[in-house]
Formats: sequence, structure tokens, C-alpha cells
Amino acid sequence: MFGLYIALAVLLILGILLLIFRISRLVNVVKGTGNETSETSNNINGILMIVFMVVFFGLAGWYSLVYYDDYVPPIASEHGVLTDKLFWRTMWITGIVFVATNVLLFWFSYKYRYKKNNKALFYPHNNNLELIWTGIPAIVLTWLVITGFLAWDGIMSEAPEESEQIEIMGYQFAWSLRYGGMDNQVGEYDYRLIDAVNDHGVDFSDRSSFDDFKSNNLVIPKGKPVLLKIRAKDVLHSVFIPHMRLKMDAVPGLPTQFWFVANKTTEEIRIEEGNPDFNYELACTEICGRGHFSMKKNVIVLEQDEYDEWKADQASWLSKNPEYMSQVPDNLKELAMVTSGINK
Repeated sequence: MFGLYIALAVLLILGILLLIFRISRLVNVVKGTGNETSETSNNINGILMIVFMVVFFGLAGWYSLVYYDDYVPPIASEHGVLTDKLFWRTMWITGIVFVATNVLLFWFSYKYRYKKNNKALFYPHNNNLELIWTGIPAIVLTWLVITGFLAWDGIMSEAPEESEQIEIMGYQFAWSLRYGGMDNQVGEYDYRLIDAVNDHGVDFSDRSSFDDFKSNNLVIPKGKPVLLKIRAKDVLHSVFIPHMRLKMDAVPGLPTQFWFVANKTTEEIRIEEGNPDFNYELACTEICGRGHFSMKKNVIVLEQDEYDEWKADQASWLSKNPEYMSQVPDNLKELAMVTSGINK
């Protein structure tokens, strides 16, 4: 934050100096002495262009190095390595072009500043230059698009059958999580069944719903595919787990999904970060209303045996709300009693 204040102060000072020189130039024009002072003011403005360029790139480079760890968190998923490679590949290419074009912009502003005896060169066209700055960007962008498409196709492919299924539902202003239970199949839902208790609108005519359970935290296993079945109850939300390089919108009426494999447990990332209180975070990156900031949940990554033990200890939602047995078809009631654990 201190560095930002310094940058703003420098920019403010430069802006004031430019304004002073501009006012001085206008005053000289009014006095009729503008031609005599124009070369001097242009020399000063040209030098200020170089100063601004050096200060701008210096502060940008300093900020990027100092705060790098804040905006590039460690990778904790298998596909995260690939997405980061794509990101940095694009950043390097566009960054080099950005720096080169802006250095030339400021340098030309200095080099070709007004001088009394200078005459501009009329240079309307050059076929070689046209081929270079059209052909090279076309080739590079084609390469970036193709590699990006191949990565997207792999990441968004069908989830493996053994994936751990978890439903994430966003609403103003929280996340609600429903697990597929011991059969690892998240049951069907119907928005018309949503009420004050059954906030997911679970359809109990589907036998896969009987052993589904809810959790306050997103608990997942390390090294096993996890399929997030994402939806929203009211407005647009967005599921975001930065360390997993996971981001997918939750759209009302249009279910989405994302699967990934976590490769670092919570304990492992705490050691890596040197912070015993660190937790992965599930957040919302869609500005969904006044309570947007509160849409956070802890993400806990466990070893497979620890996860299996945790999952076995969870009681089904139906066993905690047995009054919803009335929504179970008569021919499935006995199965529901056994599967949900009501008769234990």
C-alpha cells in the first residue's frame, strides 16, 4: 500500500509539472512570444516523457516483484500446472510487446520532438513492415489459441467415473454443499421442492438422494478426482478456489460443473506456507450483491484414508430430517430407511 501511495504521489507531481508548462506555453502564445519558447518547452516535455517512462516501468517492476506471492498463490491441483504455464506464456509474449511498444512510444516522443529546422519525412507505406507486423502476430496468436483450446478441452472433459461428486449451490449470500453419500451419486433436485429446510430442493423420488449429506466446509480427498456440480438459486455467482486454479460460474437455471484433482493436503500447504492457520478458501468472484464478501467457505484437503473416515461419520440429510420421508415413494420407503440410516 505504501508503494502505491508513492506511485500516486510521483504521478501527481509529474501531472502538476506538465500542467505548469502547458499554462506557461499558453501564456506565451497570448503574449506573442510562443514561437521563441516552443522549442524549449518541447525539449522539456520530451525529457519528461523519458522520466515518466523510467518511473512508470520502475514502479511497475518493483511492485510486481514485491507482491508477486500475493497474486500468484502456490498451485495445489494437477491441472493448475498447465493453466499457469498457459498464463505465463501469454504474459511473457504480451508483456514483451507491451514494454517494446511503450518504450518506442516515449522514446519517439523525445527523439522527434519539435525542432525549428527539422522537417518530417513522408513515409506512407512499406510492404515488408506490413508483412512483419501482420504475419508474426497472426502466427503467435494462432499458436496461443490452439494450445489454449487443447488445454481447455482436457480440463473440461468428462469427469472420471470414480470422481467424488459434490454439489455446490450459490445463493445470496452463502454456499451450500451437498455430498453424494456412500454411493457417491448426488441425487436429483427440483426447484419446485425448495422450501425453508430443503434448500437444495432434493428430489426424494430418486434413490441416490437417500444417503446424501451436507457439510459446512468443502472437504475433499487428495489425489482423487472431485466433480463439482455447480448451480445457483437466485443470481449469478462464481465458484473460485485460487490455489486449485478453479473458477466456474454458478448460473441460475443452467447447471455447470468442473472436475479437478487436489495434490496437496491442507497440512502440506500449511508447512509450505509456514502458516499453521492457513486454509484453502472457496470464494465468490461474481459481484452478486451487498453480501458478496461473505460468500466464503474453508476448503479442507485430506489424505484418502482420512477422507474416507470423515465421510463415513457423516449422517445423511434425510436421517436428520425424517419428516421428508413422506416425499419418498411408498415402494422405496424401506430402501430409504436403510440407506439413509434412519433405522439405526
